[in-house]
Amino acid sequence: MNHDHLKTRQRAERHAHPPNLALRVHRAISWLHRAELQAGQGDRDGEFIFLWIAFNAAYATVIDERYRLDEQRTFRAFLQKLVDLDGDRTRLDGLVWEAFPGNIRVLLDNPYVFQDFWNFHNGALPEDEWKRRFDEAKRVAKGALAARDTVTVLGVALSRIYTLRNQLMHGGATWNSSVNRDQIRDCTALMGRLVPVVIEIMLDHPETLWGDACYPVVE
Repeated sequence: MNHDHLKTRQRAERHAHPPNLALRVHRAISWLHRAELQAGQGDRDGEFIFLWIAFNAAYATVIDERYRLDEQRTFRAFLQKLVDLDGDRTRLDGLVWEAFPGNIRVLLDNPYVFQDFWNFHNGALPEDEWKRRFDEAKRVAKGALAARDTVTVLGVALSRIYTLRNQLMHGGATWNSSVNRDQIRDCTALMGRLVPVVIEIMLDHPETLWGDACYPVVE
């Protein structure tokens, strides 16, 4: 599933979409297209950044560190809604349990996408504390994997992806850097499959209350 498939469907159905859903989906598909163009040029960093923008256009919520606990609950609620709406649960479950189980496990074991690792290196946490939190986060995530808890696994994976997003968007990494290729590869692969599924589920359920889009179009 790619931009062309989703755009063709969106054009055929948008007349029946509520304005907020129409705007979210239109924006998300536009950024997905840009991500695919970057992928065709071999630009993994650009592909990742545009995939995150596409996801955020659909989700329409910024996870601000000042409100992380509240936003994480909202974020989990969004993922739960998607899983509940996923019909026979083949798309999101299939993504986690069939397409990318190995990538997700590798991501969970990678300290470079764990925010408290960087908090330690920035002097905000002692070494033993970030390691304790890392071990605890891995324990929770691996318990969710064992229980086949799709929402929790995706939530943890996306929180790690969000750390990588922060590094790139805030200038904390060099373009095409040799030191972050593993996490860029794994995060881009997962987002490249997740974003089209999110858009498709939203298109499947225009009657669902998706909420107001961020930054509405103002004439």
